[in-house]
Amino acid sequence: MKIAFVGKGGSGKTTLSSLFIRHLAANEAPVVAVDADINQHLGAALGLDEEEALALPAMGAHLPLIKEYLRGSNPRIASAETMIKTTPPGTGSRLLKVREDNPVYDACARPVQLDDGVIRLMATGPFAESDLGVACYHSKVGAVELFLNHLVDGPDEFVVVDMTAGSDSFASGMFTRFDMTFLVAEPTRKGVSVYRQYREYARDFGISLKVVGNKVQGEDDFEFLRTEVGDDLLVAVGHSDWVRSMEKGRPPRFELLEATNRLALQALQDAAEDSYERRDWERYTRQMVHFHLKNAESWGNAKTGADLAAQVDPAFVLGEHAPVPQPS
Repeated sequence: MKIAFVGKGGSGKTTLSSLFIRHLAANEAPVVAVDADINQHLGAALGLDEEEALALPAMGAHLPLIKEYLRGSNPRIASAETMIKTTPPGTGSRLLKVREDNPVYDACARPVQLDDGVIRLMATGPFAESDLGVACYHSKVGAVELFLNHLVDGPDEFVVVDMTAGSDSFASGMFTRFDMTFLVAEPTRKGVSVYRQYREYARDFGISLKVVGNKVQGEDDFEFLRTEVGDDLLVAVGHSDWVRSMEKGRPPRFELLEATNRLALQALQDAAEDSYERRDWERYTRQMVHFHLKNAESWGNAKTGADLAAQVDPAFVLGEHAPVPQPS
């Protein structure tokens, strides 16, 4: 299942996503973690030192390889150059799975050893000085969107994406790619403002959205969040000595995380698993096509010089039983 962590800058979404990833690994679940934030901090939150975090390959730098591999033998895609971030898979496209080895993982993923297992970590890549004035960060995140569009994941597998802060993911259709979106909110007016944006934008797309209260210091903070977000409030997380040690680069073993916070992480996992039971592959594919056609008309056709609407395979539905051609 695909899970997004979103929230305003400084809300603690990267910290909470890293805790959730550690929790899943402790439960022996296969995990692919993706740092899709413009500020690349997920690696450090998972225990990498600065040198290791900087050595993570940037997915955006491997976009030509990703496109070439994913298009496979799809006759509707003439070349990798005509693929854009929203290009959907079709008959002949290569699909990705969480537990396989493939050239995309070889180029873009690195194993990270946690206390209780190994996860795969991928990173969009930082916004470099050479990008200033000539590129937007959405072009970097395009590699993540293509990855998600071609991913066939099962109910006992987890893809956890630490999204860019605020509501930037609505600049594309990527916000519809997830079974569950956890919005991390502090008990302040600013803390819930991004929630209101997400709720409004996601209303017409069947998005499963739950709020995780962070930095909650008492009953008054909890009641504030409950009043502001209602039943969308799933759980609240308070102060953690374990997290303070982790942020200093000296995390204890994960089994020593406070019991209340471990229960909160289990509540997140339970909510994610419940959301997967409602997954509708046909709607998922239909939304993918919807945003591809919008992007094709607004900028994609002009940029590639091709009719990108012709890339849509009307008979294809992404799903666990979709045919996966093998590399030649």
